[in-house]
Amino acid sequence: MSGFVKICGMTRMEDALHAVREGATAVGFVFWKGSPRYIEPVRAGEIAAALPATVVTVGVFVNEPVEAIRETATVAGLRMVQLHGDEPPTYGDRLDRPIMRSVTLDTIDEAIEAWPAGTTMLLDSSDPSRGGSREAVDWQRAAVVTRDRLVVLAGGLTPDNIEDAIVTVRPIGVDVASGVEAAPGVKDPDRVARFLANARAAFARRVTL
Repeated sequence: MSGFVKICGMTRMEDALHAVREGATAVGFVFWKGSPRYIEPVRAGEIAAALPATVVTVGVFVNEPVEAIRETATVAGLRMVQLHGDEPPTYGDRLDRPIMRSVTLDTIDEAIEAWPAGTTMLLDSSDPSRGGSREAVDWQRAAVVTRDRLVVLAGGLTPDNIEDAIVTVRPIGVDVASGVEAAPGVKDPDRVARFLANARAAFARRVTL
């Protein structure tokens, strides 16, 4: 999954289509009603159905019951589930889709011990809003984690810092929401395009290093 580039917090069809045209390999939908980026599952499904089959559609959930996640995943056409709450590792056995487990640098050691080795960790900054943070992760500390684990980097990423972030941390992927927005849930086309171009360039550069 190296080179995984996700634009999260999609609420509009035009934003998702633009992101994919510009090179996003994944788009994210937030199903936590406390988020300003919340989207109804049916609407997310309409957007997902319009995307190429190669695009990974990811649903963000916070402390939802397993059956509710499974139902939403079906309605919304999700290919991956991102757990952003306090869900236990037993969720991994009961969901029929790949999982990204959201962690911070303070919680990742515990998560690594608890979750199966192949679980992808979404490394984010500590943020009470459960995503969309403008606070960056400590890249030097994050780089230590990515030596041995599958890590998608999030938190405080922008078109201006994404190249340095990828080269420094060496994650398998990156995830952005607020860093490419005009307003919560509304993407800025220019920022999205620049973020994706710079991320692709950084992943390509990393391969040659």
